[in-house]
Order: sequence, then C-alpha cells, then structure tokens
Amino acid sequence: MTVVDIIKQYDFNLAYAFALVQDIPDEQMTIIPEFGLENHPAWTLGHLISGSAGIAEDLGAKFEMPDKWADLFLRKGPGDPRKPDSDKSKYPSKELLLHELEHQHTKVKKLLTNINDIALDKKIKWRFSNQMPTLKDLTIFMCITHEAMHLGQLAAWRRAMELPSALATL
Repeated sequence: MTVVDIIKQYDFNLAYAFALVQDIPDEQMTIIPEFGLENHPAWTLGHLISGSAGIAEDLGAKFEMPDKWADLFLRKGPGDPRKPDSDKSKYPSKELLLHELEHQHTKVKKLLTNINDIALDKKIKWRFSNQMPTLKDLTIFMCITHEAMHLGQLAAWRRAMELPSALATL
C-alpha cells in the first residue's frame, strides 16, 4: 500500500465521518441510546481527532489538540475504564469537532506526502508491534483501520437512533 493509497482511504473516512453526523443536531450528539453504544457521535469525533493527533506525532509533528480535549478523548484501548459521558456540556460543538477533525486530517496528509519510504519502514514499538512492526503499519492502522472501526460504531449508533444510512449519501 502506497502513501497515495493511505491518503485516499483517509479522505474517504473523513467524508464518511461528516456524512455520519451531518443530520444530527448538537442536542443529540451525546445521546447513548443503549448499552454497547456508549461511543456517541461527540466522543467518536473527538477520539478520531486524538488518533490523528497521535499519528501526526508518530510522523514527526508535535501532538496538538485544543485545551483539555486530550483528557476527554484519548483512551488507552480496550480495558480503559473511562467511558464517554452523556453530559453535552462536557463536549465541544459538532461544528468545532468537525473543524478540528478536518484540521488534523490535513496535517497528517501533509506529513505523509513529505515522508519517504525509508522512514515508513522504520521498526517501532507500540501496542501491536508483533503484528504491525513498522511506522507504515501503524500509519495504515490509525488512518484506515482505527478510524473505520469507530465510524462503524457511529453507523450502529445511527441505526439505534433510527436514522437513515449515511453511507448511502456518499
């Protein structure tokens, strides 16, 4: 998979994220409709922002998120006891979240277009090093797989809220 392929999929994920929330009013962005669907839209967008900020750091940039967003959205993976909160006052607006998600995506894409294959082939230590040992593996996971997993959760959230398919709008 080339950097161009990664960026193409990353762009698709961003378009899908926008489609998944375009018809959701701010007042509904933190609803938790049932057990198993705790990752509501506000948290999901924020978590994707934290993931993009993290991969930007791995690609050589500074980790940057708006004030206190990292505390709200960063997770240590499965087993992290913190859950998204349904209190809307704790979350930024949908507009701010989408703006920051697009900003982070742009930053990562710029970093990817300026990195060489030798740097991407560098072995790194991270949670899934045994299965995906290189920076390229981590980048593919974070830009494509991690985002797609959470966007799938958001699609399930939409079904529970009896909203139409967002994928059909792309």
